[in-house]
Amino acid sequence: MSKPAGETYAPQERVLCYHGPLIYEAKILRAETWTPENTKLGTTGDHYFVHYKGWKQTWDEWVPQDRLLKFNEQNQARQKTLAAQYKAGTTKSASAPTTKETKDKDGATASGTGGTTGRRKEITRKRGREEDDSSKKPEMKLEIPDALKVILVDDWEAVTKNNQLVPLPREPSVQKILEEFADHVKAMEKQPLFSDTILSTMISGMQLYFERSIGTNLLYRFERGQFAEARKKYVTGQHVTVGKEMSMSEVYGAEHLLRLIVHLPSMIAQTTLDPPSVALLKEYVTELMNFMVLNKPRLFLTEYETTSSHYLGLMRA
Repeated sequence: MSKPAGETYAPQERVLCYHGPLIYEAKILRAETWTPENTKLGTTGDHYFVHYKGWKQTWDEWVPQDRLLKFNEQNQARQKTLAAQYKAGTTKSASAPTTKETKDKDGATASGTGGTTGRRKEITRKRGREEDDSSKKPEMKLEIPDALKVILVDDWEAVTKNNQLVPLPREPSVQKILEEFADHVKAMEKQPLFSDTILSTMISGMQLYFERSIGTNLLYRFERGQFAEARKKYVTGQHVTVGKEMSMSEVYGAEHLLRLIVHLPSMIAQTTLDPPSVALLKEYVTELMNFMVLNKPRLFLTEYETTSSHYLGLMRA
């Protein structure tokens, strides 16, 4: 997502904008510079209110500068490449097709070529195989249990249709749920997943993914004001004692952890995890979903919080 330093954008400018793992065409409606005092999302610096082309206005949102790209041929090519990669589920490096074609053609003649030329072609074929293998996009397909699908739909409806919110802080929190899950795995009669080192790595990895994605991928637009308030109250506010800040995984609960699980395959696709690691992670995440189904009445809300007229006004501004 890198771009030239100092890149700026103006209202009404046509741009490209990252949304999740893909890039979409958008138009800038407003531009603001946020400080810790006036931030709406808990982040600071230049922010832009964008409308995605062809999308309903309910998807309009504030985005930081690093999610924007200039609308030009180079970035349009990047947009198309990402879309193709995401659809196919595997990524090829820019030179991989050419290398593979060369390898296939050479395969019929290399054995009859001697000397330096033959060795060079053998090296070319080997490099082609290495590039092809190393550039494959890690893929993790998850089967979401029906009981959790119902919760996802109810969650979406409560926030986007009824203008309700998950009350914060949640109990149990994401951090607490993951700790309970670790104890659950250790207590299993059959423990194909058990390994203190692997289990702790998985738990800390899930928590890290949550912390990094809660503000950018896991919130509906209507929740962003609440997120900014939570950041001020538990992390950046003047009344927060240094050293006693709360992480967002201590503030949010099962509803947002479930959203993370749904987004996890697209996040994993952007990593360099090898297939065995992805397969192992899938086992843990599948068991985590089973754990959440088993404890559904205790982990998930039955009633969401009705927002104040003041909050409604802020979110519609």
